[in-house]
Amino acid sequence: MPISITAIYASILALIILALSINVTMHRVKLKVSLGDGGNPQMLRMIRLHANAIEYIPIALVLMAIYEINGGWHWALHVIGIALVAGRLIQTAGMWTTDVAGNGRRIGQSLTWLSLAALALLNLAKVL
Repeated sequence: MPISITAIYASILALIILALSINVTMHRVKLKVSLGDGGNPQMLRMIRLHANAIEYIPIALVLMAIYEINGGWHWALHVIGIALVAGRLIQTAGMWTTDVAGNGRRIGQSLTWLSLAALALLNLAKVL
């Protein structure tokens, strides 16, 4: 059974992760930091942007794939996939220039958490 909906969002989210990875490398060169954050707050923020994506995206994609394989609602997968992509982009934009936890960061992280919760609950409902 193909899981084409998950494939769409996995591909988009992989490109986001790739862009964040490249960004970390570019900042390492620019700030002359070879390992860790070098005590530089900007470097730390760029590392955390990438790490935050890595912490949430994989489990969301696993839950999406399981739900799709188990015959979940396609419209729900699209709504959640769009929310997850939007959340990651908004969260990144909210953290890009400041350490302050502003609205962008809060909204983006909330969309990510809501996406994960929705996927977990949809999967539980499907199998229980």
